[in-house]
Amino acid sequence: MQLLHSTNLSTLNTLQIGMEWFPERAGGLNRVFFDCIQHLPQAGINARGLVVGSPNIERDTNRIVSSFAPPSDSLLQRWYKQRLLAKRILLDQDYPLVVSHFALYTFPILDILGDRPLVTHFQGPWALESLVEHGGAKTMGIRLRQGLEQVCYNRTQKFIVLSQAFQNILHQEYHIPRERIHIIPPGVEMQHFNPNISLQQARTQLGWPQDRPIILSVRRLAKRMGLENLIAAIDKIRYSYPDVLLMIAGKGYLADTLQKQIQELNLEDHVQLLGFMPDEDLPVAYRAANFSVVPTVAYEGFGLIIIESLAAGTPVLGTPVDSIPEILSPLSQDCLFESASSQHLAQGIQEVLSGIRQLPNQQHCRDYVAANYTWPVIAQRIRSVYELAITDS
Repeated sequence: MQLLHSTNLSTLNTLQIGMEWFPERAGGLNRVFFDCIQHLPQAGINARGLVVGSPNIERDTNRIVSSFAPPSDSLLQRWYKQRLLAKRILLDQDYPLVVSHFALYTFPILDILGDRPLVTHFQGPWALESLVEHGGAKTMGIRLRQGLEQVCYNRTQKFIVLSQAFQNILHQEYHIPRERIHIIPPGVEMQHFNPNISLQQARTQLGWPQDRPIILSVRRLAKRMGLENLIAAIDKIRYSYPDVLLMIAGKGYLADTLQKQIQELNLEDHVQLLGFMPDEDLPVAYRAANFSVVPTVAYEGFGLIIIESLAAGTPVLGTPVDSIPEILSPLSQDCLFESASSQHLAQGIQEVLSGIRQLPNQQHCRDYVAANYTWPVIAQRIRSVYELAITDS
């Protein structure tokens, strides 16, 4: 792992509490944490990280990030080991600021922070997302998660959220004053997501057909992602566009359910579950698609895959859910579906395939991301919130 450094800013030491390490475990929260560790040094921020994972993490990051426990440990074991490591780190070096990315692993060290201010990167309502996955049943586990989150958030001086939608959730559901919440979207590496190959070359590299309209959806296979609706939409579309092909990249507990839906609808020639796709392959996959689809039905804090696809020059169609309109509306209203229903997904995709709906071209997509979501700008904005937390404490 190679960090980017800045030589013209005083160093601000921070201890950053994550969930898991992105190269070992995919996911939006892990990706944002990984990017923060990698890019915050551009703004003079020394980001020392703690996560769950393998012992290889410390070696691979030159001791910048440490694993305090393997994921196979029980929760109590993870908490115990984390407390021991956090205590040692806070004693060994001066960290005037602690930064949380995940309440579950911030809660067990709250009592050892002393008077250090705490900044929380709120990347989603953990308990409420679980509520959606459990079909709306508020189990004891969900209540405990919400209580644990609330304790951490009550201790937090400043919050960083990825979108206006999540500022609203943090204010309404957790009763956090809006003046403590700062909206800063994540950044994207433009160079990484520009494979500098054509659509045809990308398809050749992946072994994808050259003569079919291909739609890509990169999603965790979970209920709130809306993939069942997207597959149902393809079932409607295939009669007008018999060569349409949907590629779904990602893994999750819904994989068997989605595969069964594909088989029951006889969509094996129109929908493929690709499984987990490594980060290094994503730019080529984005470039190989005619456009991407984000069919989320609930709790989309930002949708990093949106700006990744746009950075690759591939336009995106997204549902009007939470942060998605905040990202896509300034680019083009044609990038938004009317709703997350399968009917409106089918209608929007058909309009694109027929040419009735015009999506932005490759250069327009890349220019939009370059102007709004590059890491040098994002890192400096994050530093300003960190400094404010220290000043106000």
